[in-house]
Amino acid sequence: MVLSLEPANSIREQLTQFIDKNSMTLSRFSEVSGINTGTISRILHGNRPISVSQLIAISSGMGVAADHFFADYVEECFAYSVSMRRIRPFILRSAELNRLDCIEQILDRLLDDLDYATELFEMAEQLFEQNQRSAAALLYKSVSEAEKYQHSERLAMCQYRLFLIGQGENLEENLRRAILFEPYVDRLDEGYQLEAFKDLIHVFGSVNKWNEVKGFADKMLQLAKIQYDTINISERQNQEWKRTVRPLYFYILYAWLIQSTVFEEQGDYTKALELVGLYASGKSWVREDDHESRRVLKQFEEWATANTYLYQMLSGDMKVVKEYANYITQYPDEIFLALRYIIQAANKFNWNIDDILERFSDYIPSRTYKTEFGQYNSSMMDQNYAKLLGELAIYYLNHNRDVAISRILEGMNFSIQKKNDLNFIKYVMAFLEKCFSSENSEDKEKLKLLINEMQRINA
Repeated sequence: MVLSLEPANSIREQLTQFIDKNSMTLSRFSEVSGINTGTISRILHGNRPISVSQLIAISSGMGVAADHFFADYVEECFAYSVSMRRIRPFILRSAELNRLDCIEQILDRLLDDLDYATELFEMAEQLFEQNQRSAAALLYKSVSEAEKYQHSERLAMCQYRLFLIGQGENLEENLRRAILFEPYVDRLDEGYQLEAFKDLIHVFGSVNKWNEVKGFADKMLQLAKIQYDTINISERQNQEWKRTVRPLYFYILYAWLIQSTVFEEQGDYTKALELVGLYASGKSWVREDDHESRRVLKQFEEWATANTYLYQMLSGDMKVVKEYANYITQYPDEIFLALRYIIQAANKFNWNIDDILERFSDYIPSRTYKTEFGQYNSSMMDQNYAKLLGELAIYYLNHNRDVAISRILEGMNFSIQKKNDLNFIKYVMAFLEKCFSSENSEDKEKLKLLINEMQRINA
């Protein structure tokens, strides 16, 4: 790397011009900037580099924006010698002020030297924790590029962070990023592997790739069981183990829950029910007994109860529909999801559930992201909302209700907004003839426009 042996002059030139133009002494500028007079003198003569705190103070004394000199300061970071003592605070402050352009220039200069990878990665982690994700992504990409042939754990962590940062509302883009990250998951630190499997499950599940979801759940279960059994062997209990994001028993229970969900999606409710018994059984084998474990076990027991009703209902047992509806009233955050399945079962078995739709009418246009363990994955909830609208449209069409077409239009419009038609289109295409036979010409025109828009998006 070729280094500049001279300090960047633009900052010093502008400071000199400011002092001269305003007929200020160094003592006076020292008062308005808070910088020692001797320090100002040495800076102006190029006898010492400018620190980031001094740069901010100079900008304040001159009455300009805090990032006014940031572009010039990039060169200052490499003057005299490369100094991470100047570079680190400059990157962090640039992130704070959203000067990503300056971070990119710094990284371009450092990229060829692997010696800086460790510090850059540590800064990326700091920015990630501070939710300055765009700046963190630049550093993760830089470290990934520097270590692309190293097959290191740090490279895998960079790819994991980039995968997480890249998650948004576009399901296809989420999937693309998940596919890019997947080859690195086995190289992650054991403390993050299980959580990464969970994150991959959410993405692949949101686009109905259930075979892949099953594969991730199987790996999660195997890894979590090995770690949980090993850590509880008496002679090893005093060893230090890398902590996972969540307790190990959580991942075992969660893997069974996901396996059950896969069988549910495949229509095999008998196998789904068998797995319900496994994630309901935590109290019989979980060794921990604290507030966290009791909370987790209680949540899985509640899911097991709800899903027992659900799978019996989806198997055709109409008697449990009202029991299921009564049960979910205790959990308002779950009502939206439960309604989707009740309507699905009603369509499958031609049941009349008008009383339940009336009872929970306030929950139909809404969807919650809240759970006992934080928020649901938003893309998965959007998928469920599209499915609910689709099932609701089918129900109303089957029962010759006028509101059916408005639900179809609402669902198609929602799918277009989310750039995902996979879940909704399959529900409505078979009914387009009925929709076009509607006497409402305004509905016909809306439907034509929405279909054209979907075709344009998918072109």
